[in-house]
Amino acid sequence: MLLSNFSGHALEAGLDEAGRGCLAGPVFAAAVILPPDFNPRYLNDSKQLSAKRRDALRPEICAEAVAWAVGQASVEEISCLNIAQASYLAMHRAVAALPVVPAHLLVDGNRFRPLAGFEHTCVIGGDGLYRHIAAASVLAKTFRDEHMAALAAEFPEYGWAQNAGYPTAQHRNAIRAHGPTPHHRIGFRLL
Repeated sequence: MLLSNFSGHALEAGLDEAGRGCLAGPVFAAAVILPPDFNPRYLNDSKQLSAKRRDALRPEICAEAVAWAVGQASVEEISCLNIAQASYLAMHRAVAALPVVPAHLLVDGNRFRPLAGFEHTCVIGGDGLYRHIAAASVLAKTFRDEHMAALAAEFPEYGWAQNAGYPTAQHRNAIRAHGPTPHHRIGFRLL
């Protein structure tokens, strides 16, 4: 059973990102503040859920959350900053977009670039321990997958509607055959 809170602050926001290990597309992050009694049956780390479960949870999270927001960092920002710094930027943007100011940030992972005015705690594997981080992981993943599916309409040969830009054999074979697109992370080892 996932925990509801770490700091004791009612307005604690869970943060997670999606798309760090991809070869293409932006990195997305979400910040979510949940009510203490919100505990949907299948909520978990988004990587442990099927696409169908994630898609079913997303509207429930959005409807029931005290506040939620999604941020992203572009392929150009990933190239300029590096993927870790771009992930922090996406998280900072998600926090800045929240309609409620959080009292504490609970971040999935072992590192975070501090955000002025906010206390934070990093938790390795937090998306499998805390509800609001799990909810953030679901939102970041579903919004990013939706974005990549839209890009796939323009570049169908890369299979982004299925692989979301991750380094699958199909994706790498398409890069070999067609070359990179403007949405590929040129600084990454594409092949």
